[in-house]
Amino acid sequence: MSCFRGSLLAFIAFTFYCLASFSIEPVDRVNPFIGSANYGTTNPGPVLPNGMMSVSPFNVMGSELNKFDKDKQWWSTPYTSENKFFTGYSHVNLSGVGCPELGSLLLMATAGDLNVNYEEYGSEYINEVASPGYYSNLLTKYNIKTEVSATTRTSIARFTFPEGEANILLNLGEGLTNESGAWMRRVSDTEVEGMKMLGTFCYNPDAVFPIYFVMRVNKVPVTAGYWKMQREMGVEAQWDSTSATRKLYTRYNRDIAGDDIGAYFTYSLEQGETIEVQIGVSFVSTENARMNLDAEQKGFDFDLVRNSAHDEWNKALSKVAVSGGTDEQQTVFYTGLYHALIHPNILNDVNGEYPMMEGDEILSTENDRYTVFSLWDTYRNVHQLLTLLYPEIQLDMVRSMIDMYKESGWLPRWELYSRETLTMEGDPAIPVIVDSWMKGLRDFDVETAYEAMYKSATTPGKDNFIRPDIDDYLSKGYIPLKAEFDNSVSHALEYYIADNALSKFAKALGKDDDARRFYNQSLNYKRYYSSEYGAFRPILPNGEFLVPFNPKQGENFEPVPGFHEGSSWNYSFMVPHDVDGLIKMHGGKRKFVNRLQEVFIDGHYDPTNEPNIGYPFLFSYIKGEEWRTQKLTQELLAKHFRNSPDGLPGNDDTGTMSTWALFSMMGFYPDDATDPSYTFTTPVFDKVILNLDDFHYNGHTIEIETVRPSADAIYIDKIEIDGKPFRNFRISHDVLIKADKITFYLKER
Repeated sequence: MSCFRGSLLAFIAFTFYCLASFSIEPVDRVNPFIGSANYGTTNPGPVLPNGMMSVSPFNVMGSELNKFDKDKQWWSTPYTSENKFFTGYSHVNLSGVGCPELGSLLLMATAGDLNVNYEEYGSEYINEVASPGYYSNLLTKYNIKTEVSATTRTSIARFTFPEGEANILLNLGEGLTNESGAWMRRVSDTEVEGMKMLGTFCYNPDAVFPIYFVMRVNKVPVTAGYWKMQREMGVEAQWDSTSATRKLYTRYNRDIAGDDIGAYFTYSLEQGETIEVQIGVSFVSTENARMNLDAEQKGFDFDLVRNSAHDEWNKALSKVAVSGGTDEQQTVFYTGLYHALIHPNILNDVNGEYPMMEGDEILSTENDRYTVFSLWDTYRNVHQLLTLLYPEIQLDMVRSMIDMYKESGWLPRWELYSRETLTMEGDPAIPVIVDSWMKGLRDFDVETAYEAMYKSATTPGKDNFIRPDIDDYLSKGYIPLKAEFDNSVSHALEYYIADNALSKFAKALGKDDDARRFYNQSLNYKRYYSSEYGAFRPILPNGEFLVPFNPKQGENFEPVPGFHEGSSWNYSFMVPHDVDGLIKMHGGKRKFVNRLQEVFIDGHYDPTNEPNIGYPFLFSYIKGEEWRTQKLTQELLAKHFRNSPDGLPGNDDTGTMSTWALFSMMGFYPDDATDPSYTFTTPVFDKVILNLDDFHYNGHTIEIETVRPSADAIYIDKIEIDGKPFRNFRISHDVLIKADKITFYLKER
């Protein structure tokens, strides 16, 4: 018996060991290809959570094999799964955005004779593999296996070659940016350094900045040199054969500069031999790029970087543990969390230095300084997610925004590498900072934050960088339409939201007069309501409504008076701070519900458009209509969020659309950016565990359990918190973070 017992215990131990060895962790659920089609504009390349460095396969130029080409249409991403022609790896990229920028420093490996024309050296590829922190493919033209990974501020590539001549190319002439110009210097046989100009994001020619880099190869080449695209010459071409060609510099090794330059390293290799390439970047200097590289990579060790990236992602994603649902739903969920943690990005180097906001000085920080604040998008849900699950990161983001005010005189709207792009509208830093403060993140310069908000909310238009059209808003309560396709209504609606948040901040700080003023201003949205159409309608300078008017105009990015990237339908319920007033304005609860339901019945809802992404949750403000929220969120998740390249409804907008799915799948959503609360909906999973921060939330764990009697039971019958009935469909942040267990009991309708 003892022998049998010992064997049985050994067998059980071995079984558990095997199960543990093959257990699926959160990082294993991520599919980085989600969103790489259908204009999701994500890419499958490696990046660390909120990392400065990101690496993307670049396949959007150079061949008729591609469906989309950056030079033939408006295109804003370095990669799409619908293309076939690879021209290298771009370094430092944006995820989910709608304007082209960055995506430069193109690193390519080729075999055979040296060729520096990307239309000719590019290759088709197969065997794509991607996971958080890693990407690989096989270049069919050369039979070269390519692999890339990243640290916070650096990258590493590994190329496995066939026998013969091999080349490593660094192309500084191409990328997504519309800015041109670069320089480079050879430091040694295995290292180059340089700078590439970037900028002009989303129509702003002044939002320009440099990126500095250091690149190293791990083997001394047989030969090395530069190339530069020469201008097309006139009569001089009789004496210069390089006119309008990419001239090779084979014996020149000092500095080189130009709009289209590059460096090459050529080798003679055995079958299966590898070359590793490191790139460190900085937005301060080449010296700092080298410092970042030395600090984050001690020598060449591709597998070490890859494994570290995998572990760091798994740690970040493990803030949430889900069980139940389908494998596809779990993949959609964890990929959404992955996408939500790409931006904003760390801007400072390892020594704390970073470029001053809207200035030329180099400053230093003791905390992390962040950049890429797509606030018109992210103020609606991304920052609420960070506040809940990653509060220390969110706190540093708040500090970053306040420091931007100290440096430039204004809070950011859509900041990119210390330049204000003035993209989109509103004053979105206000609700982000106020929401963080209301949820207990208060270790920042509160008085300066209020000063900054007050300045943008009151300064006359001629001197107001953030709200240049504020004069009519202050004197009339609305912004009239002054140009055929201006965004006057959109601007005012965003100001109302910001002012409502500011009024709550003022009230909390004891500034009662300011609180009343900003609160009253925030209710002027009613000026735009047209009872004839049951929708918001532009107002002319004479105070009359625009005629003719079509509330559908603006769908599919059609030009429209008064609204930005959307129709009146997409904006007419965007009053999260006064839903009760919105209901009364529509003539009561029944008329409001019917009108709001019409948005979904008639196809006016746009799942890719931020102003209306909170619409499904408005039904839950009316007793007895909460089921509509629950039904809609289930339908929208199933229709628009899938485990496939086209599994996002459109631009991810630096994680905003992914975060909509994340919250909806967990069963609660922050639909009012001016209030520290969430609206409940039906969770997708049987169980969700939120592992909260040790410092801010004492390491508290929240369990969300769903009791689902059948697959058709998608409606909430009742909710219990810690075993006690909870008779509301909205929950405050304070109650949420103190709950041990929230239980949803579902039913069929």
